Amino acid sequence: MTPSLSKSKRAAPDPVTGKRASRPAPIQISAPLQTPAQATVHVPGTDHSSSALHTALRDLLRVHAPEAALLARVGGAVLHLQDDVMELCGPELEPPEAWLESGEMTWLSRDGELLGLLWSDGGPEGKPVSATATEVLTMLLAASRPDGAGREAEVLVTQLPVATAWLTPELVFRRVSRPFLELLDISDAGVLGRTVAEVLPGHPALLGALQGAVAGRSVRLPDALLSARQADTAPRWVRGEARPYLGGWGAGVMVTLQDVSGEYERAARVSALLDTRTPAALLTEDGVVLHASPGLSELAPQIPGQPAPALIGAALWDWPGFDGASVGAARDLVRLAAAGGEAQADLTLAGGETLTLSVRHSAASGLLVAESVGAPVGGAAPLGLITQMLALSDDATVLVDAAGRAQLINERAAVLLGVEASRLMGLGLTRVLGELGVKVFSPDGQPLALPDWRTLPSPLCREVLLALPGHSLRHMELRVTPVGPEAGRRETGNRGSVQSGGLLLTLRDVTVLRRAEAKMHHDARHDALTGLHNRVGLREDLAALEAAETTTGALVCLNIDGFGALNTALGRVACDRLLIGLAARLSDVASGKGGSAARLEGGTFAVLMPGLDIHDALEAVQRALSVPLRCGPRETPLTFALGVAALGETALGGTAEDNISNAEIAVRHARQQGRGGLGFYTPALRAGVRSAYALEEDLRGALTAREFTLLYQPLLDLKTGRALGAESLLRWQHPELGLLLPHSFLEVAGRSELITHIGEWVVEEAVASRDRVRAECGEAHPGWQVSVNLSLEELRRSEGLSRLLPLLSAQGAPDIEVTAGSLLDHSEETLDMLGQLRSHGARLSVDDFGDGAGSNLSALTRFPLDTIKLHPTLTARLPGDPRVVTLVASTIDLAHRLGLRVVAVGVERSEQLDILRELGCDAAQGYGVCPPLPETELLAWLAER
Repeated sequence: MTPSLSKSKRAAPDPVTGKRASRPAPIQISAPLQTPAQATVHVPGTDHSSSALHTALRDLLRVHAPEAALLARVGGAVLHLQDDVMELCGPELEPPEAWLESGEMTWLSRDGELLGLLWSDGGPEGKPVSATATEVLTMLLAASRPDGAGREAEVLVTQLPVATAWLTPELVFRRVSRPFLELLDISDAGVLGRTVAEVLPGHPALLGALQGAVAGRSVRLPDALLSARQADTAPRWVRGEARPYLGGWGAGVMVTLQDVSGEYERAARVSALLDTRTPAALLTEDGVVLHASPGLSELAPQIPGQPAPALIGAALWDWPGFDGASVGAARDLVRLAAAGGEAQADLTLAGGETLTLSVRHSAASGLLVAESVGAPVGGAAPLGLITQMLALSDDATVLVDAAGRAQLINERAAVLLGVEASRLMGLGLTRVLGELGVKVFSPDGQPLALPDWRTLPSPLCREVLLALPGHSLRHMELRVTPVGPEAGRRETGNRGSVQSGGLLLTLRDVTVLRRAEAKMHHDARHDALTGLHNRVGLREDLAALEAAETTTGALVCLNIDGFGALNTALGRVACDRLLIGLAARLSDVASGKGGSAARLEGGTFAVLMPGLDIHDALEAVQRALSVPLRCGPRETPLTFALGVAALGETALGGTAEDNISNAEIAVRHARQQGRGGLGFYTPALRAGVRSAYALEEDLRGALTAREFTLLYQPLLDLKTGRALGAESLLRWQHPELGLLLPHSFLEVAGRSELITHIGEWVVEEAVASRDRVRAECGEAHPGWQVSVNLSLEELRRSEGLSRLLPLLSAQGAPDIEVTAGSLLDHSEETLDMLGQLRSHGARLSVDDFGDGAGSNLSALTRFPLDTIKLHPTLTARLPGDPRVVTLVASTIDLAHRLGLRVVAVGVERSEQLDILRELGCDAAQGYGVCPPLPETELLAWLAER
């Protein structure tokens, strides 16, 4: 079974602090009780710190992945842990063969370095190793590295189902999440490709805020009431934010929305409830008043010139609003209710009125509600419903009075702060938070003072970082809303001055959302396999250097020679391991020079080295690559094309993308030199690339404009002196550059399907010319044939062959010439292609035979050839070089023994014709016979003969 690999990615940085978070999902790391035999693990040759790490790894594996085995780098050795047995197994991290044949193998990697391998066959139940165990093992191994003390561990980032939309800079919906569609009650077709104004009409403030995000700012969107799309659906309040976003499809805006309809409903209800004139109060079980409605406060006797009697913070029965005879009755009411029942009694007020008061437990544990019985019809709801409503809130909610004292707190807020709700009642919220050790930071990590709620402007909405007891750090959205129509003011009535307003504090935890955004930000800038920066990340590194006015440095671009073939030969799994090892090595050399490494694509990497010149940077990279990489049990020597460019060395101004482009141009130049090539960027190289692309654009219109032409160079039969046929030679009559030879434009055409169209035109034109010559000179040259040059590589990689064969069948095939170098590939595919051409009547010739690449004699017997054409360098040394004479004679003799004809190419002089005739060569071609001619001149030349 092919092993499946899951690769751990680098942790996403915290979007506020810029650091990598270090708190994964909580797991139990403590080991179970050990038997005496397991109590101590000793691996020879390890120190105390290594032994502690060995024990931690063993305990973690036993508790969370008992069916798994671990190979990990610890110190200078590799540790093998399986079935609670530890052993050192050498310096290399090589998995056993059995791991590669079955089961699931997970890479534990960090910053491009392979830390360990975790393997499991799933155990009896076939369960894979949990992601939590993988993350914590990675964290533990990363922290144990020599540089681990300065690193923070990875964070487990999960993607919440958040209502999210990705917009183009024109505010057109590009992609949306499923929760977004559900929130708007709309389908994909109703959103994608449409503008925000079309989907959400009537919200100019929303559009204005989104324009700010298009301009590059993170903005908080105004709350908006979205109309219902269905008759039976209520309108929804939504709140959101928009941020600039760079994804695979380019720049745009990311919008996240939340349904806050419930918050608006609760805020409206709380405002109404707190404004009640119904006498009501919230009490502790000891009878201490935590909150009193204005209706109850107004019942206290007022003494001119004196403040209103204290009610909040005192026992209910001590309140001066009661007649002295009712004090004991009020105390008994509280005691009965605290014991578990509901008590009710008629109490006499100081003014002589009678108040029927009921006391009972509230929905919140440990709190009592006292309220009058028989409230007027149409009066506001009793205070006890406030507590019940806040208890159902999805957010952490605290109600403070105008003095900053906590009056109500729901369970979510109590759990968030790690304290019982009853301990906060009636206390100053700021002082309590300070005593609990709660600290507040701005989103960019700057410490903030705990707010004084009495002076805090409201309404208010802002995002803060909350450092809570237990050292957890949460991203919170804080909203401060005034409650009551006279919130925050003192009202004056005939019963004295009382505080009737307060603040509703709502804390919404957006930690997971921010981490999800951070992960998206991280993934958009990093390569998923190696953890290195990708092109976007490298561009940002270069932009940072430019902002810091770093004027010197070099960018080295490297490409693995033959990466495609290497991937096929080793297999995807092994090749990925090789790439991770290479990435780790490049990351080390870059960080040592204060730079960074990036993987641009496939087998192409880049190393940024600020402060170094191009020669020192190139030497540092070559030194890092000089040691072969390991793949499995053996070393794998690799060669690289290396291109280097100095930072800012461009006529375009030296932007980040220009610098990357310079290095890529240099490495492309290096690849053209063969394996292990070197390339140094110069402006001339860029000019050459620019010219090549301009030439490619011109090529696209050359066929339509009939700018191509064919010249024909005849072949002379050396025995009879008759012309046998001609080779078709392509020329391009460029309107500005003049007559161009094939070598100046065919390589450019080979980058696209242009080469296929040009090849089809050449075959059609050559065959038509052949037919015209036969019609004109049929009696003198009845067997006249033309040959065309075709590239097997182009036919192989495109649909060229399938398009060419019907053409050969319809018009009669010409002779076809292929280069000797293309026959070095002895694959069945090449043999099949030549066989198909031969079956359609084409006679096959191998061109340039006899140079270094064309001396492969086995090709003469393997492929269905008819003719070999000697390389011009051999002909040029005749007849003066005796060794060449012997070589040509031997080649002719061998070809004849194999049933092949021989054509000498590049014949310039009559003495060359004489010696070739003596050696038994069949035909000759060159300026000594006839130069390449247009068709009309060729007909005249044939008529003269």
